[in-house]
Amino acid sequence: MTRPLLRIEFDTQQLVDRYPPGWRHRNKQLVYEIACPPGCAHGGRITFSRWVAMALPERVDVSQAVELVDGRQDHYDYAPAAPAEAVEWHVNFADPRLFVAYGSPLFAQDEMQVAEHPALGSLKEALEAGGQTALTVESGRPTPVLVMGVERRCRVECDRDADQDRPHGLYGNAFARAPESAVRRATRPIHPPGITNLIAMAAPYGGFGLYKTSEIQYALTTAFTGFRAARLESELLGGPGVPVIVHTGFWGCGAFGGNRVLMAMLQVLAAGMAGSNKLVFHCFNGDGMRALEEAQSLLLALTARGTAGITEHLVQKVSGMRFRWGASDGN
Repeated sequence: MTRPLLRIEFDTQQLVDRYPPGWRHRNKQLVYEIACPPGCAHGGRITFSRWVAMALPERVDVSQAVELVDGRQDHYDYAPAAPAEAVEWHVNFADPRLFVAYGSPLFAQDEMQVAEHPALGSLKEALEAGGQTALTVESGRPTPVLVMGVERRCRVECDRDADQDRPHGLYGNAFARAPESAVRRATRPIHPPGITNLIAMAAPYGGFGLYKTSEIQYALTTAFTGFRAARLESELLGGPGVPVIVHTGFWGCGAFGGNRVLMAMLQVLAAGMAGSNKLVFHCFNGDGMRALEEAQSLLLALTARGTAGITEHLVQKVSGMRFRWGASDGN
């Protein structure tokens, strides 16, 4: 299916005015007040689309997919990675329920993105008020959500910095315990706001022991659907052949306990299948870079053994590598 299940466009100012975000923790409210002081204007339009799982292509050029990767030892900074004509997307490491914990004390990747792009909270409220399905998984099948044109109105520094009153950082559960002074120092408004496009997709979760072939197939289908939908939405905006850049990281490897090497491999394959022009992989640190490099090496080794090309065979070979689930990081 190459059309979304649902597409809705919102005027951002009207959206925020009618459906203000619902913050349920003082630190989230503080970030919002810094990002959106009274009387501030919200510009542009937001396009929401939700997509049914797409069938994987029969073949994939693994070597070409690996060449798309731009590994970086950093985190999302939302800086453009390509010429102005390119359309860039950032993966939201979603829960099956879209932005489910955005107003809570939690501050993992999903919640941090909503805090920095507060109109996403308004989008969540509007969808629920309108009776729309705000799910990235339904009836056991992935239904990734794309959001185009949302303003990034602030940045929140989450690294450990004792001099800035955050000796334990602000990521995850540390955010809720942080004093107001630390959150205030860490939050910087962005003038004028940046504009972000998001791919909200939920990774597999709840697994243990060895990955099942079905779990690998599911993750690959989810990532392919999200990335392919980004290609299709980008072409509506920029025309056929517009460069499409996807930014991601270790999707599903935090609270969901996914295997870093495996999840990197599957996203690389998905980018190649989807027709992406570049996959910017934000690895955070040296350990992350080594995991990404291992994923690339394993994919190229499959190519050398002549298994590249037929998707079904490739999935079986990856399954045969006997990847194991990790444990949740608790955030």
